[in-house]
Amino acid sequence: MATLKITQIKSRIGATAKQCANLDALGLHRINHTVTHSDSAIILGMVERVKHLVTVEVVEEKAAKKAVKAEAPAVEAEVAEAPAKKPAAKKVTKTKKEE
Repeated sequence: MATLKITQIKSRIGATAKQCANLDALGLHRINHTVTHSDSAIILGMVERVKHLVTVEVVEEKAAKKAVKAEAPAVEAEVAEAPAKKPAAKKVTKTKKEE
């Protein structure tokens, strides 16, 4: 899955309420503000509604994978440090018929 680099290039003044809501959902707050999102149907739908206000660039897969690999050891270290939880013992109750 590719990563998209989305930049707001025009003002939201004069845009409809739905377009402003889409810009907010994308995380764009001002002109020349840039955010990155994964390439999903939801993000592409939001970009389609405000395509006249933004530019979209596809970030190369290799660069995105390097960023993920750099974060992966930190996550693995957190998982290794977390203590293992014991499963809770089941409580056995007798019904009146069993007694």
